[in-house]
Amino acid sequence: MPLELLSPAGNIEKLRTAINYGADACYMGLKNFSLRANAGNFSESELDEVRRIKKESGKKLYCAMNILFKEDQIEKLYSMKDEIASWPFDAFIISDIGLVDFFQKYMPEKALHLSTQASCINSNSVKAYQKMGFKRIILGREASLDAIKRIKDRVPEMELECFVHGAMCMAYSGRCILSAYLTGRSANQGDCSHTCRWNYKMYAIEEEERKGQYMPIEQGDDYTAILSSKDLCMIDHIQELKDAGLDSLKIEGRMKSVYYVAVVTRAYRKAIDDDKDKDLYKKDLFDVSHRQYTTGFFFSSNAVDDSNDVSRSTEYGYERAYMFLGTVKEVKENNRYVIDVKNQIRENDNLEFIGPDVPLLSDSAFKLYNAEGKEVEKIDHGHYLELETSCPLKEGYILRKESEIKIIN
Repeated sequence: MPLELLSPAGNIEKLRTAINYGADACYMGLKNFSLRANAGNFSESELDEVRRIKKESGKKLYCAMNILFKEDQIEKLYSMKDEIASWPFDAFIISDIGLVDFFQKYMPEKALHLSTQASCINSNSVKAYQKMGFKRIILGREASLDAIKRIKDRVPEMELECFVHGAMCMAYSGRCILSAYLTGRSANQGDCSHTCRWNYKMYAIEEEERKGQYMPIEQGDDYTAILSSKDLCMIDHIQELKDAGLDSLKIEGRMKSVYYVAVVTRAYRKAIDDDKDKDLYKKDLFDVSHRQYTTGFFFSSNAVDDSNDVSRSTEYGYERAYMFLGTVKEVKENNRYVIDVKNQIRENDNLEFIGPDVPLLSDSAFKLYNAEGKEVEKIDHGHYLELETSCPLKEGYILRKESEIKIIN
């Protein structure tokens, strides 16, 4: 099978964006059973629209049902079997083995994909899941390229998928209880508070044999994020991923912005297709909000090894070069476009526009019109805007401007 690009769809808008910007498939969650409980996810009221999008695009849709189920949640799952079966999903992503019998009994035509939460990183485990009826394994993020190749050689008929871009959990394949311990919000129930990415102040340490004798710690900027992992980025290693035997490359980010979904999906699409302008699209990966990049465990058992660092900046925190301003919602006559405004747009901004196959357009001589058709100096989020520009835009194009804040702690 051709190498699949799998993008996140936290809501309807992100689903449309991911498909428009080059995804072969999208993964999404239902309201009740997803590990990204705050992603928006999908409800029954959106079923018809999801069906329409799938029919028109022909893309595959995978439902992430990857929480660890409690007894009352299992009961709710069975009570919702008809509703779940009505969705046009090609596969269900699960980590709780208790769901296998449910899907084989009520939706035997649907494929089962094993979630990365199951921590599968060896061929014996892959064979065991194969016997249970799984079609695809989303390997644990601890798997190296060498291990992936050996697994594929030993179980060639099993589809293998890996995360290749985005945030990585500091716990083993995401099995973390830190959030639940500190905030009462369980990562394994889809409500992670990302406590590993908080800023922790360290003042002193105590040696075991010297109780009460505290030794001060000196750290730059008066804090250190002691638990936070870097973000994963494998954009420069598409061929190695393919040669290792992967069938699907997965982008993390159901809770990220529409802008993030667009530029990351687009960059990997162009890299997979070996587009002549792929480097122009890759640049956006370093300009969208992200932590320092790494190649994770793919080339080393030590994911924090500095040799795996692929970031441009040495400063710690979230790097962000652009502010997402909105998307083109409708194309009108006379170079007018209706904009879905996400952040304030001012008449003196230098606007940039990007599209699925357009690296960059820019304009500083545009005009802004409000709902009454009056020309205005600025428009805020949530307000109607018609933008007049000489740039040839299309529905779904994205507006942005350079961010004043480059590093966000």
